[in-house]
Amino acid sequence: MSIGLGGGSIVRQQQDGSVTVGPDSVGYKITDEALTFGGNIITATDIAVRLGLSDVGDPQLTKQISLKFAQAALQTISDMIAVAIDKMKTSAEPATVILVGGGAIIAPHRLEGVGKLVRDPLGGVANAIGASISQVSGEYGRIYPYNQIPRDKAMADAKEKATAAAIESGADETTIEVVEVDEVPLAYHPENANRVKIKVVGNLAK
Repeated sequence: MSIGLGGGSIVRQQQDGSVTVGPDSVGYKITDEALTFGGNIITATDIAVRLGLSDVGDPQLTKQISLKFAQAALQTISDMIAVAIDKMKTSAEPATVILVGGGAIIAPHRLEGVGKLVRDPLGGVANAIGASISQVSGEYGRIYPYNQIPRDKAMADAKEKATAAAIESGADETTIEVVEVDEVPLAYHPENANRVKIKVVGNLAK
């Protein structure tokens, strides 16, 4: 999942007192425009430097940012990351999160819904780790007329086909589990039909 948040995200205080981060960014011009590099635009990287999460650039240049503002910005950053993680989690249990890439420096030390944060010294050049350990998903959906196909058989059929799709994509059959079931009654259908969609995930087969 991609969200509008990175090291170059522009940080602003709104009229109502709230602090926003992004979605616009200074992008590749960060080494010219961010405060810590001698620029005049407050970025997420400047917030990280001001709060001691990172020591890139010149930390003295970020002293003009008040601690209250920086802490509010970090809370916004934290909330954005936590919401994205929550949307990707396949269970309600606290997740283990590996922070990689240059933008990892802006992440706080604690995140809601995360049990463990892993920061590797070489993480700045390890962006592909997510793809290498991610789970494989499969989904299937169709309209089932419950008057002809009982609900339990319809659910079993959709799960079987979703599982087959995941296996075909490279999932280990023994690790597959259902993570999403969407069942929508079609009120005016004469056969008591329901639109059923099931999503499953499994570990990448070795």
